[in-house]
Amino acid sequence: MIGYTSLGTADLARSVAFYDALFDELGAKQVMAFDDFIVWGDDTGGPAFSIHVPENGKPYSVGNGVMIALKARNKGQVDAVHAKALELGGSDEGKPGFRVDGFYAAYFRDLDGNKLNIHHVAG
Repeated sequence: MIGYTSLGTADLARSVAFYDALFDELGAKQVMAFDDFIVWGDDTGGPAFSIHVPENGKPYSVGNGVMIALKARNKGQVDAVHAKALELGGSDEGKPGFRVDGFYAAYFRDLDGNKLNIHHVAG
C-alpha cells in the first residue's frame, strides 16, 4: 500500500550525500532528482524514499516536510481518496492532477495536520 515515504531536510546537498552513501549499501539509487527533492529506489519498483526541502517555505523541523504517500490503483482512485479525505474534514494540499509525466497525485492533510499523498504512476 505504501508508494514512498518522504522526510524533510534543512540542507538538501548534505542529505543527498548522506542518503546516496547509505542507500548504496542497500542497492538503491536515485530514481528522480529535482531542485527541491530527491527520490531513491531499487530495480524492483517497490516503495521508494525521498527527501524534500519543506514546500511551505518554513524552516525544516522534525515533522515539517514529512509526508506519507499512498499508492492508488488508478487516477479515479486518486480522485476518490482525495475527495473522501476532504469530505471527512481533511484539508486540501493539492488537487488531483499530473505533477510530472505519468505521475498523477493529490495531497491532503488529515485531522491532525499530517500530510498525505495519494498517487498513481502510469505504467
